Amino acid sequence: MPARLIQLDRLPASPWKNGGGSTRQLAIHPPGADLDRFDWRISCAQVTRGGPFSAFPGVDRSLALLRGEGLRLALGDDVHELRPCADAVDFAGEAAAGAELPGGPVEDLNVMSRRGAWRHRLWHEHVGGERLLHNDADVLLLLCNGGRLLIDGHPSLQAGQALLLEDEHGALCMTGEAACLHIAQLYRRP
Repeated sequence: MPARLIQLDRLPASPWKNGGGSTRQLAIHPPGADLDRFDWRISCAQVTRGGPFSAFPGVDRSLALLRGEGLRLALGDDVHELRPCADAVDFAGEAAAGAELPGGPVEDLNVMSRRGAWRHRLWHEHVGGERLLHNDADVLLLLCNGGRLLIDGHPSLQAGQALLLEDEHGALCMTGEAACLHIAQLYRRP
């Protein structure tokens, strides 16, 4: 599959049943899967009100904050303070999870993979200057959350844009201009 440039603000938003926000789906596998049958899913959510998370048994999740003053994520007795352009929090989809929004509405990035079929990792980097990324993942998402990112052989990314690559292994040469970059790698399990 060729590289796909994704403009986040052009994706349709699906309102949550509880009225606490909406989700924009960046990608899902297999294509056309629903929330009960996906192997992996990448989405962004606009969260306007705190509350419990939906349960996804058998799914591993990672959550990073893109915009807002902060999100307080409670996972059982553990509380994580998420900030924009900072590390993601990993947790099991069946875990009791809830969020508080001490500074108001936020936007987050959510990566989920079906345990046993896929695995993933999500992290962020601040890229200023040249950076080489060695990609061994089956699926790679680069999401620019600030600044600008030039990628050899691919479209450049501005804030609010993402690039999805499938089965493109090897080194990617990137040049960042004060870029806040979120990187998700997804791997098929044998």
